[in-house]
Amino acid sequence: MKAVAYRHSLPIDDPQSLLDVELPDPVVQGRDLLVKVEAVSVNPVDTKIRKRVDPEGADKVLGWDAAGTVVAVGADVTLFKPGDAVYYAGAIDRSGSNAALQLVDERIVGRKPATLDFAQSSALPLTTITAWELLFDRLGVLRGSTPRSGVVLVVGAAGGVGSMAIQLARRLTNFIVVATASRDDSRAWASDMGAHHVVDHRADLAAAVKAVAPQGVDYVLSLTHTEQHFPALVELLKPQGKLGLIDDPATPLDIGLMKSKSLSLHWEFMYTRSLHHTEDMQAQHRILNEASDLVDAGVLRTTLRENLGAINAANLRRAHAQLESATTIGKLVLGGFE
Repeated sequence: MKAVAYRHSLPIDDPQSLLDVELPDPVVQGRDLLVKVEAVSVNPVDTKIRKRVDPEGADKVLGWDAAGTVVAVGADVTLFKPGDAVYYAGAIDRSGSNAALQLVDERIVGRKPATLDFAQSSALPLTTITAWELLFDRLGVLRGSTPRSGVVLVVGAAGGVGSMAIQLARRLTNFIVVATASRDDSRAWASDMGAHHVVDHRADLAAAVKAVAPQGVDYVLSLTHTEQHFPALVELLKPQGKLGLIDDPATPLDIGLMKSKSLSLHWEFMYTRSLHHTEDMQAQHRILNEASDLVDAGVLRTTLRENLGAINAANLRRAHAQLESATTIGKLVLGGFE
């Protein structure tokens, strides 16, 4: 099968950083689906693994977000059948989606939204699961029209996870959503995703948020540069508030600042359930199916921003370069092998 792999950790401007290769077709068994990959999207995790994990000459296939068609199922599969259109974010400890065929456990796969094509669908899984788990599982934000309301702050809101977090908080809760973004185009995007207020996090973040939420915020979703914003976030949180993060702080966080308010800190790592085969691993199947229903009902929308063309090494190098520039809005997608 055709695939794109890397053999050594190299700068993305090196032509050898990602390579077009031919690999054996995977063999399906157990609870795995064999999926014909129709489209993929690219995430920061792709670039981080490429730079940090050197396969020392072996072919390592990156890519996690994908949408495609089931072509075969393992003997223990009960949720899908050949011919089903699916989307998923895969597992970090398995071969990735930048391949014509991929094995993926059915428990972390969802039914593709019927109203979206494969490219539009591939933009959604990783960021939807991450935002969903962070908002509802880790922070415990209440869904629906509940008596309790307040403010949710999304820091770094124009990226893939932020784009979904805004939508979920705006459409599925009765909380006010305040988003942060640093450029005119990224602020416009966050507003278009549904944020009630969008502020610039480059200046005085605490002052900017207090201008629209003078009583402070109940929940913070910190998606980037947490170490830089941490003192301001602690200042902004109401007593007994909750702070969730997904990034890797470059310096230790002074969590002692959180004590006087009894604040709590929550990590979200989308791969936890699949990596540790938790008892609730199938929750991601349910999340993706519910998200698919919400998309088809017009409640949620794809966050696809740019389609870079066919899945090949040259186009994936372009995608990695864009992500490494830290200026990407929404999601970058590639569709199909030539």
